[in-house]
Amino acid sequence: TMPEISTIYKISVIAFTLFFGASGSGCPVLECWFVQEKPGHGGGFSVPMSQEKSLMFIKTEAYSEESLSALHPPADISPSRIYYVTDPAGTFCSAPLNPPKGSVNKPKCEINPFMPHASMVRWASALTDSAQSPVYLQADWFSVAAQGLDEQLTLSNIMRAPSASKEPQVILSVSSKTPVVRSRLGEPVLLDCGFWVDASSPVHGSGFSVEWRYQFRGEGRLVLAYDGKNDRFAETSETGADINITGLYEKGNASLILEESQVRHSGTYICTVYLPHLLAQVAVDLEIVEPPSLSIYPSPLPLLVPGQVLVVQCEASGFAPHTLDLSWEFSDADGTSRSLGQGSVTGHRQASDGTFSQSSRLELDSGKLGLGRGGEVTCVAKHDGGTRRAAATLSVIGVSAPSIEDSMAMVAVALVLYGLIKFLSWTLSSSGESDAKKSKY
Repeated sequence: TMPEISTIYKISVIAFTLFFGASGSGCPVLECWFVQEKPGHGGGFSVPMSQEKSLMFIKTEAYSEESLSALHPPADISPSRIYYVTDPAGTFCSAPLNPPKGSVNKPKCEINPFMPHASMVRWASALTDSAQSPVYLQADWFSVAAQGLDEQLTLSNIMRAPSASKEPQVILSVSSKTPVVRSRLGEPVLLDCGFWVDASSPVHGSGFSVEWRYQFRGEGRLVLAYDGKNDRFAETSETGADINITGLYEKGNASLILEESQVRHSGTYICTVYLPHLLAQVAVDLEIVEPPSLSIYPSPLPLLVPGQVLVVQCEASGFAPHTLDLSWEFSDADGTSRSLGQGSVTGHRQASDGTFSQSSRLELDSGKLGLGRGGEVTCVAKHDGGTRRAAATLSVIGVSAPSIEDSMAMVAVALVLYGLIKFLSWTLSSSGESDAKKSKY
């Protein structure tokens, strides 16, 4: 009946509301490590660190006494390391940080104490011109670094909690949906980075700065820096790198755009967002992957005479990174394929554009390798960018022993010739007998 349906509907709505209210609108409960310096140790290059299990309950709305009482933290985690986080933008609530129940793989998360400070870089120094420390900073601050499943998200959040409270709120969030990017050579590349600032925080509307820095094997360089408070870019030696200013102001889109990817672009890019006394950063790894182009020399292959040795060379060029596996294969007339080994492989050579080349030299001896009457010689290059092949036809002449096909062909020809001879013989004999009979009459 209608009243019963109405009652069931109301109960369903209440249950739905309670469920999502308790779980924070689908936000995860994040297991983290709380990492900090061990007390009682001075500064130095090697500072001992301590780590403790920690847990973050996350909601997009502020906690109430009722919602707190509904939570049941595990007993194996110290109450001092359990945090009840308010995340208005739901930055922690994305799918990569919220795996299905029972999942073996879990997101990585680390919490560190954070000390607000004025930035020293010139494109962010204007954010703290007053040189005064606001009362707002007198609180407990935390930095949270999280990595989602399957390299789908990397996140860095700055949280503020009233002193001695375990209820921090996300103030600044910087994230990237592309922690790992692979690109072909010469293509445009987008390195994602976005940020969000809590509108209720005093730092909101006080200006910001964005910095992109490149690092690779201990070396680094400034790629791009933008002073949002004074609306100007810092001078850098980098070319072909830009950000969308409109998207930066309207959506917090600080993504880096590389117009044309080059080998030198491979490395780690760090996106840093500065607010007054605060900063957060994420790292994006870019790998330029270009498969090799293959050529076989000489081209075409000359005829191979038994007893002679033919030297062939496979040249792989224009590839990156430098890891490459070269090998040879031979397919005979029947289509049967077998390996001829790697041959003699040279070292890598690097071109001016940063790509690499390498070659393999193979000696073809029909007697030793059993090449028969020839077939197809193939150079195979296995690379991170994919497997590439180049083939050339090899013909062997003057083979002493005929193949089965040759023998069958010769038998067929012999039979045809025998039949033709018999036919001509019969025709001639018949014609002779006819002439003899005519002469008698």
